[in-house]
Amino acid sequence: MSSDADSLREIDFPPTDDLLREDVKRLGALVGDILAEQVSPEFLAEVEALRVAAIRRREAGAPLADVAERLAGLPLDRAELLVRAFSTYFGAVNLAERVHRIRRRRDYQRLQGAPQPGGLDDVLGRLRAEGVAPADIAAAVLRLRIEPVFTAHPTEAVRRALLEKESELMRCLVEDIDRCLTPQERRAGLERMRLALTAGWQTAETPAARPTVADEFEHVAWYLTEVLYRVLPVFHEDLERALAEAGVQGLDLPPLLGFGSWVGGDMDGNPNVGAGTIVAALARQRELVLGLYRAELGRLGSLLSQTEGRAEFSPDLLARIEDYAARLPEAAAAVRQRHADMPYRRYTALLAARLDATLVQDGFAYRDAGEFVADIRLLEASLAAHRGEHAGAFAVRRLRRRVEAFGFHLATLDLRQESAVHDAALAALLDDPAWPERPWSERAERLRGLLADPRVPRPDDDGARRVLAVFAAVAEALPHYGARAIGPYIISMSRSAADALAVLALARLGGLGEAADGVPLDVAPLFETVDDLEAAPETLRSLLADPAYREHLRRRGDRQVVMLGYSDSAKDGGLVASRWALQQVQVRLTALAKEAGIRIAFFHGRGGSLSRGGGKTERAVIAAPRGSVDGYLRLTEQGEVIHRKYGTRAIALRNLEQATGAVLRASLRPRPAESREARWRDMATTIAAAARAHYRGLVYATEGFVDYFREATPIDVIERLRIGSRPSKRGQAGGVRSLRAIPWVFAWSQCRCGLTAWLGVGTGLAEGIERFGREAMAEMARDWPFFATLVDDVEMVLAKSDLAIFEVYSRLSPAHGRFFPAIAGEFARTRDTILSLKGAERLLAGDFRLRTSIRLRNPYVDPISLLQADLLARWRAAGRPEDGPLFRALVATVNGIAAGVQNTG
Repeated sequence: MSSDADSLREIDFPPTDDLLREDVKRLGALVGDILAEQVSPEFLAEVEALRVAAIRRREAGAPLADVAERLAGLPLDRAELLVRAFSTYFGAVNLAERVHRIRRRRDYQRLQGAPQPGGLDDVLGRLRAEGVAPADIAAAVLRLRIEPVFTAHPTEAVRRALLEKESELMRCLVEDIDRCLTPQERRAGLERMRLALTAGWQTAETPAARPTVADEFEHVAWYLTEVLYRVLPVFHEDLERALAEAGVQGLDLPPLLGFGSWVGGDMDGNPNVGAGTIVAALARQRELVLGLYRAELGRLGSLLSQTEGRAEFSPDLLARIEDYAARLPEAAAAVRQRHADMPYRRYTALLAARLDATLVQDGFAYRDAGEFVADIRLLEASLAAHRGEHAGAFAVRRLRRRVEAFGFHLATLDLRQESAVHDAALAALLDDPAWPERPWSERAERLRGLLADPRVPRPDDDGARRVLAVFAAVAEALPHYGARAIGPYIISMSRSAADALAVLALARLGGLGEAADGVPLDVAPLFETVDDLEAAPETLRSLLADPAYREHLRRRGDRQVVMLGYSDSAKDGGLVASRWALQQVQVRLTALAKEAGIRIAFFHGRGGSLSRGGGKTERAVIAAPRGSVDGYLRLTEQGEVIHRKYGTRAIALRNLEQATGAVLRASLRPRPAESREARWRDMATTIAAAARAHYRGLVYATEGFVDYFREATPIDVIERLRIGSRPSKRGQAGGVRSLRAIPWVFAWSQCRCGLTAWLGVGTGLAEGIERFGREAMAEMARDWPFFATLVDDVEMVLAKSDLAIFEVYSRLSPAHGRFFPAIAGEFARTRDTILSLKGAERLLAGDFRLRTSIRLRNPYVDPISLLQADLLARWRAAGRPEDGPLFRALVATVNGIAAGVQNTG
């Protein structure tokens, strides 16, 4: 803002961050100019006064009341404007930090012999230094598979119009990333940024209506088509170069990356998703990806202007041109006569026409993406054989890489449904109301019979019809879109082998698969609660012992997908119990898979916040149990995480490289066996048990806690937000159990408490210190990657939390005096114990950059939080109206706090 330099005087930036400081100041000044122009100079002065008061509270220990008194009872229009002003500043800081990540990457790339930590050069160089042979690296690369899976997220969805404006701001900052522009160019860039920021100020953050599933897909599709489609071939080129420098020459890389989506296929608790959305999502994905290929063929046609007599051409390619011209006479006739001597241009035009036929499935259409890849390879080979490597082969190769990865489906569509829905459908189909209560072994026996003979009467039951319609839609889609179009069928709340057999039986009843060939779906049980995770080995063992399922698995290549639920397990037992249960289940299932002669593929259901499995992917991969990675990483990416990791091409590329490097390292050089680990595992079990008991004692066993939660957090606002198509609860039941993990976590992060990440941690760590001693605990926190990552993650959430601000929210509840002291006590216990284990005097003492980032935002988040608490009390007193200026102002605070705190959902 106009005097933004003042707010930075207390923050020391290292010399490597000088340009970040400049970008923050420049953007802050722009935001200030826009506020003065769009509202008034007096409004800007008000914003500045609030900012200074918040800084004084943070840096000089001034009372929180000094800020709160300025905000109490503000007119609603003024309150909303203030929130939007601070949120605009957050957006600017977020952008500046992202650009600085790109700048740091470029700095590393310019330095010879100093690869960026975690990058491909760094990982491959270290593997070679540790004695890994090039042949072993090549073998590991050939079986690599990295699959980010994008899901809809009911706590964040930036409008596409704002994404486009943010992209323009990013382009301007990147163009001047090294300060090499002329003064005139910088002035022009400044005006472009002013235009984007001003237009963004005049654009509502969220649409007036709740988004449909189709709207959610368009949001996710932006990242797939505008970012990942662009960077995918660059990733392969970087990997090929890094491999060559590590001694791995001439490796023909397979498609190592794939992308998935839940949008349109996630039926769990969402009545808006079913057969219709599956069909619509698949059709839209094909439309988008074929459009991208067609546009790229048009660019190739302009590039590949080689003419007969100046260049030679493969006889096979010339023969295919004549063949396609006969099959596509209208497209052949449309080629201009003056281009008749340009075979490559004619060829790309004919391929584009065949793509058009494929889109409408009429005429000379491609049967699958493999045929299109073959056509591209023919073009690539002709160029390579006739001195065309530097005359277009590079661009053709990029298209081929994209088609190999995105196929004709763009992203694999996963399907998910809760096991209880399957049981209800089977109860209706079998005319057996007691079906869900029958022992799983009895149900399994009946389900095997249905697999052999799926003929049963069709009852007049809407639920059963909806379930069967899904499998009928998949049966129709697979021949049309290809096997890669449909991902695993995920069964949430999986608790027995019968849950997986139920999917196979319903698929056969719905017309998917034949008795001779089986059901062409991977069935993935999702283990979510701590108890379910602990029971997962026995569940999977009984499933693998079932002859019908074992035969199904054989037909699927003896590969079992298992999804691990981070969100619900943490909501169920707290962070420590969740993380420990997840670590143990991976160890046990990996051993079970080896014993059974199958390959286990873990699918990690991570969210954005730490209490939903968020955090740095590469650290989580390295900390995973030995043997559990095995060249494969599949994980969900949600909400603000998608935007932060894939909103910019350079950062998306960096994230993909870090994930790939971590998987390579974990697969080729897992952590060596550690003699202390058996003792650490016993210690972790003790700590997790104490932490879980404390967490559940408050959240589930203390009478009145649910009411306190609903009064001391903005959960009632979050439940009414119109930014997701899925309801915030499973069914109509009340309490924490029925609430989805996302709004549960989001509500606690909104009020600056972060309870879901640290509640019980302090008690668990204190129990560990008492039982095993501080030195033994500190050693474990230093030397065991699993435990070190856990402690670091909790430390970060503590640093972002503010119990003084949460107390303002807590006082909204009549039960404040009963619950707040206990919560504050556990917070202090967790903070003090972690500082003791790390031998530090303050949180994030070893992470200066993150500490600085939080300090930059706090003076702007704090006023929004205090405003939210004030507006929340007024809204509730007014009867919670779901429209009007009061609710709009509250929604603005939710968006603003999420943008400022990050890692919220």
